[in-house]
Amino acid sequence: MSSTPVDTGKRTWLIASGCAGAVGAGFAAVPFVSSFSPSEKAKAAGAAVEVDISALKAGEKMTVEWRGKPVWILKRTPEMLEGLKTNDPLLADPNSLRKPSEFTPPYARNEGRSIKPEIFVAVGICTHLGCSPGDRLQPGPQPSLPDNWEGGFLCACHGSTFDLAGRVFKNKPAPDNLEVPPHMYLSETKLLIGDDKKA
Repeated sequence: MSSTPVDTGKRTWLIASGCAGAVGAGFAAVPFVSSFSPSEKAKAAGAAVEVDISALKAGEKMTVEWRGKPVWILKRTPEMLEGLKTNDPLLADPNSLRKPSEFTPPYARNEGRSIKPEIFVAVGICTHLGCSPGDRLQPGPQPSLPDNWEGGFLCACHGSTFDLAGRVFKNKPAPDNLEVPPHMYLSETKLLIGDDKKA
């Protein structure tokens, strides 16, 4: 019985090529397979944020980040809440009726645009061109503000002003009130920003 001679060079070449192909296929498959699940960064960007507001005093504001945006949490004083009532005739959309589903969840469609009157939660980005308005929380005459100012926020970029419920004043560049993000209370002192399924 005759045997065919084995070409060892060819055999080595085939084995090496097969191994290289398998390794290459493995490397090519990794990004493809990993694309099926979102990255940790992507998860973090869209995840709800839990916030402890127990140390927040009346008249103070804190800022947290949600989806790469600044979210303000302001604890309004009784005087701040009282001042909201006088602003209505001066506001472009006092009852948040323009684009309500986009900027104001149902539970915040009230004068204070909040679940609890004293706690105001808003995305701190002007609805004009995306600048971040500055705090002008104290009432009274101030540069770039009217003499009857009741407190609120001023976007220095183009002069848009918002009251302490994030409602935009008339005849300003900003077309809409500040956005109220989805949120809910987990307890008396803990807020969840970005989720309101049980609100």
